[in-house]
Amino acid sequence: MCGMTGWVSFDRDLTQQRAQLDAMTQTMACRGPDAEGVWLDRHAALGHRRLAVIDIEGGTQPMSVPTDDGPVTIVYTGEVYNYTELRGELLRRGHRFETRSDTEVVLHGYLEWGEAVAERLNGMFAFAVWDSRAEKLVLIRDRMGVKPLYYSSTDDGVMFGSEPKAILANPLADRAVDLAGLRELVSFTQTPGSAVWCGMNEVVPGGLVTVDRSGLREHRYWTLSTRPHTDDRKTTIATVRELLEDIVSRQLVSDVPRCTLLSGGLDSSAITALAAAKLGRPGEHGEPGEKVRSFAVDFAGRENDFVADELRATTDAPYALEVAAHVGSQHESIVLDHAAIADPAVRRAVITARDSPLSLGDMDNSLYLLFKAIREQSTVALSGESADEVFGGYRWFFQPEAQAAQTFPWMAVFVSGARAQVSDRFNADITAALDLPAYIRDRYSDAVGEVERAEGESDHEMRMRVMCYLHLTRFVRMLLERKDRISMAVGLEVRVPFCDHRLVEYVYNTPWSLKTFDGREKSLLRAATADLLPESVLNRVKAPYPATLDPAYTGALLQQSKELLTTDDPVFGLVDRSWLEDITRQDSATMPIDVRNGMERVLDLSTWLDLYRPELRL
Repeated sequence: MCGMTGWVSFDRDLTQQRAQLDAMTQTMACRGPDAEGVWLDRHAALGHRRLAVIDIEGGTQPMSVPTDDGPVTIVYTGEVYNYTELRGELLRRGHRFETRSDTEVVLHGYLEWGEAVAERLNGMFAFAVWDSRAEKLVLIRDRMGVKPLYYSSTDDGVMFGSEPKAILANPLADRAVDLAGLRELVSFTQTPGSAVWCGMNEVVPGGLVTVDRSGLREHRYWTLSTRPHTDDRKTTIATVRELLEDIVSRQLVSDVPRCTLLSGGLDSSAITALAAAKLGRPGEHGEPGEKVRSFAVDFAGRENDFVADELRATTDAPYALEVAAHVGSQHESIVLDHAAIADPAVRRAVITARDSPLSLGDMDNSLYLLFKAIREQSTVALSGESADEVFGGYRWFFQPEAQAAQTFPWMAVFVSGARAQVSDRFNADITAALDLPAYIRDRYSDAVGEVERAEGESDHEMRMRVMCYLHLTRFVRMLLERKDRISMAVGLEVRVPFCDHRLVEYVYNTPWSLKTFDGREKSLLRAATADLLPESVLNRVKAPYPATLDPAYTGALLQQSKELLTTDDPVFGLVDRSWLEDITRQDSATMPIDVRNGMERVLDLSTWLDLYRPELRL
C-alpha cells in the first residue's frame, strides 16, 4: 500500500532540498508506518513511506534499476494482483529480479514496455517513475481510481503525492481554495481531475501524466467503454462467479494478516464466503486450510435505540453473525459508544485524513475507529465496497423519478434535502456566488456526454446505462476516496474486489434487463453466490453503512456547537451563525437526522479551517 511523494524541478538542484522532501514524505507516515525512504537526483526527488504487505524484507522504496544511460527509479503504492504472471513473462524476456515484490515487477515492466505497462496491470495502484534517461517523470493511476494520486505544476516542473497534504507541505504549494474548489466540496459529486486546492489536480482514474522539459501532458489509457454483450443469462451468471473467484483468490495474497469486512449484507457476505472457501482448502502439499477472519461494526445500546426507517430496516449484527457461522469465519464485532464517536480528536483525525471537510460525520468517525481496532489484529482487509455501483444496488435505480431526473440520480432522491442544507448553511453572498444548481447541471451534462450508446439499445436501456456510468465514474469515487483515506490513516490496507476492471467492464455492458432478471437489485451477484450464503442474507433488503442513533451522540454535538458559537471561529465567515443557533435550540432526543448532519458539517468545516488555514478566494 504505502504513501509517496515527489518533486521535479528542472531549474533547481534538488539534492540541496532534502529538508523539503523529508517534510513532504513525513505527511505520508500514516500510510506507511513500516519504513521510510528518499531518493535525490539533481532534478528529481522522491519520497516513500511503506506499509509492508508483500516481500516484507525486500520491497524497500524508492527502488532503482541502473541502465547505461542512467537510473530508472520508482515510488509505488497499492497492489498489482497479476504480478506473478508478469514476473514470469519478464523473466522470459531476460529481466532479473532481486526481490519478490510487486514493486520491482512494475519497475521492470516499465523498462520493458514503457508507459504501456499500465495496460498490463491488474490491481489498485498509483506510482511515479523518474526516468533519468530522458529526464522524464511518469505518473500512473489504476483504472477505477482506488489509489489516490495528486499533482501540482510549478514554474519549472511538478510536485506530486498520494494525498494533497504531501504537496501542501512544500512552500511552493498554493494553500488556497476558490469558488470552484468549494463547489466540489459541497456538490456531492466528484469531478474527475478535481483536487479542491487551487493549482492542484488529481491524476484521473485510468490516467497517465508525463512531465519533462517540454511540459506536462495527460493521457487516458483506460475508460469505461460500451461493448456488445452476447452471453445469455446462464453464461453471464457463471462468468460473474468465475471472475469473483479469481479476483478474491488474487486479492487474498499477502505476507501479513488479512481479514474481511462483514456487515451481513449481500456484498460483504459474498466476499467473505468466497474468501472462506479459498482459504479453507488444503494447500498444495496437504497442509490444512485456515479460517478467514471477519470484522463488523456495532454500537453500544444499538438494540435499544435502533428505529427502522426507509434506509435501514434491520440492524447488521444478526446477519453478520449468521454469515460467520455459515461460512465458518473467525468473527468479531467492534462495539463503539457515542462518546468515542463524538470525540473531537476523532473528528480531527478524520478531517486530517481526508484533507477536506467533506465527511459523513458519525459514519466516518465510526469507520475510523473500526479500522483502528482492526489494524491491531490485521493489516489487510477485503471489502464489499462498490458492488452497488457495479451491479445496480441502490433503491433509486428502481425509482421512476430518479430514472427520469436530468441530474445525478442520488441527488434526485436520496440527498435532495441534504443538498439544500449544504447551501443553506452558507451566508447569502457565498450561496449566490456558488450557484450550485448551475454547477451540478454542468457537471451532469459533462458526465452524460461521455456515455456511448450500444447498437440497437432501447431508450430505457440507454438511460439505465447512463445511470450505471454515473455511479461508476462519479458516485463511487467519493466512496473509494473515503475508504482509502480513512483506512490508510491507521495503516490498514483495504482491498476492493468489486473494483476489478474486468468485472466492472463485463457487468457494465450487461443489459439492465439482465442485471435485474428476477425483478430485484443485484440479481447477477445474488445468483452468482446463491450457493454460498444463507437464505436470509440473499433476501435481505440493502442497508447502507450504519449510523449511530444514540441521542447522547446528538447531545454531544449540540454541546460542541454551543461552544463553537461562543467564539469568533473563522467558520462564521462562511456559515450563517443564526442558522446554527437555531439548531442548538432543538432537543437532542427529537432532532431529525438531516438537521444533525448539518450540525456535523459545520463542526467538520471548523476543524478543517483550523487544521489547514486555507486562503479562501471567494
